[in-house]
Amino acid sequence: MFRQEPEPREPSAMGESLSTWTPSCNGAVRVELSGQRTTSDSGALLLREALDNSGVIEALEDNLVDLRNPLRIHHSLASQLRTLVLQRAMGWIDLSDTDTLRRDPLWQLACSDARGMTPLAQDRPSQATLSRLLSCLGRNDNIDAVHEGLLRLVVWRLSSLQNGERPKQLTLDIDGLPIEVHGHQGGSAFHGLYGARIYSPLVASLAETGDMVGGLLREGNAGPAENADTWIPHLVRRLNESTGAQVRVRIDAGFTDNATLEALEDRGIEYLGRLRSHTGLQKLAAPHLKRPPGRPPEQPREWSHDLEYQAGSWSAPRRVVLVVQERPDDLLLHAFFLVTNLGKFDWPPEKVLALYRKRGSAEAHMGEVKSALDVHLSSTDRGASTVQDVMARNEVSLLLSLYAYQVLHGLRCLLERQTRQGWSLSRMREQVLKVAATLRLHARRITVHLGAAADKWWPTLLKGLPKLTALS
Repeated sequence: MFRQEPEPREPSAMGESLSTWTPSCNGAVRVELSGQRTTSDSGALLLREALDNSGVIEALEDNLVDLRNPLRIHHSLASQLRTLVLQRAMGWIDLSDTDTLRRDPLWQLACSDARGMTPLAQDRPSQATLSRLLSCLGRNDNIDAVHEGLLRLVVWRLSSLQNGERPKQLTLDIDGLPIEVHGHQGGSAFHGLYGARIYSPLVASLAETGDMVGGLLREGNAGPAENADTWIPHLVRRLNESTGAQVRVRIDAGFTDNATLEALEDRGIEYLGRLRSHTGLQKLAAPHLKRPPGRPPEQPREWSHDLEYQAGSWSAPRRVVLVVQERPDDLLLHAFFLVTNLGKFDWPPEKVLALYRKRGSAEAHMGEVKSALDVHLSSTDRGASTVQDVMARNEVSLLLSLYAYQVLHGLRCLLERQTRQGWSLSRMREQVLKVAATLRLHARRITVHLGAAADKWWPTLLKGLPKLTALS
């Protein structure tokens, strides 16, 4: 509880009278709304440093088509992009949040193109300005550059944060990331499984590193594998060109349709996926669902069998690995199938199963995108906007959330290497980035005085923050 003291009343920087408050728990404490240059988001400067080192904003500015009249531009595309990416990384998700932060001096510094004292005198972009930015980025002549920017962030992180040693092999995990929407946004649809109106985007991540490589927004009623046969091979090709690594693909049962598997095979891409159980597979498994003679051991056992199978929709037989498992207190054996084109000599059944089980780490990374970034899509049908326009704006919004994840993930991995302990994005944001600071202006110099919470982790991060390395 707080109680208000009627006196004294002090003027703020806006000329308004602000009350002084004293908490009832301690009468010696005075709480004043003094209007000083303070912030709780000093970590935005660290994120700006990482974003600058990646070079992604400059690359986007060079490749984006800006149809605005140069004489009427108040906010560059670069400053607006920084605003959206950094605010999302710090937990300010809505476009309207930029109005909430419009007088925060550190946000003026973190997002501006200008140097010196100039950023403190500049207005921040409004909600309407940022909304127009999403429309600009979603145009056909810009959307490819936004996709490429995400890949550039991945390559920067793999190069800069691992001393330039890029991995020789990468596993690309593909999964759906259903996102609930509110209202009748163009392209969304009610989905009975989730009991809500959703979009059904695809998200691609790297299993070994946790990086988010790509996102593709699809309508809410899209089938699990819709567009996967063209999108996945394109991502694999760009990853191979950018990193030089051999890329294999790991998918769940929704993507093991004939079109997707054929598209991967035609391009010589290795894949591994799970098959949905059905009558044909159950008949194939039946001869192997027998326990060996003797008393079962205390620990449940597991067997793997190499088989060949041709589904009705497949044009040819494919290698299938049957996994048979004992379960505690269950008389019946459990079985599931994996389909793969990995070579039998280098990849025996047990090794194939071990590779598939690592998919859990990718699902954890995708869950972190939803939880830490609070991904939601809110572009609505504005008058003459078509469904395609709404979908394009929302795809850009999804990609910018993945940008924010990548910048956070880069700092997180650096912090883990320096401190030798694990960090979640939420924990890093709350303990490392959400640090209070006061700004002092003197002799055309801005001094940021950080709160004591920064003492523990900031020196570690500043010491290890990488510089941009050459990108292929």
